[in-house]
Amino acid sequence: MQRVQLSDVEERVYQAVIALEARGQVPYPDMIAEESGLTAEQLQAPLHLLTEKGLLHREDSPMAGLDFGPRFCARQMA
Repeated sequence: MQRVQLSDVEERVYQAVIALEARGQVPYPDMIAEESGLTAEQLQAPLHLLTEKGLLHREDSPMAGLDFGPRFCARQMA
């Protein structure tokens, strides 16, 4: 299987999600932004592109009434 090409920013965001998950933290956008050193605005495009490439998947809050926003979970790169 061929490796997906990522821009530097996409790589930073993907690695941030992996790091958060490894520490047992939920990868909400604000935490991903902090971990990757990006602003919330700068984070939007890489999250979208990584989701399109199948490397992240978005999950909405599973508990009704406790919506902390979407979280983005990593899928393993080939």
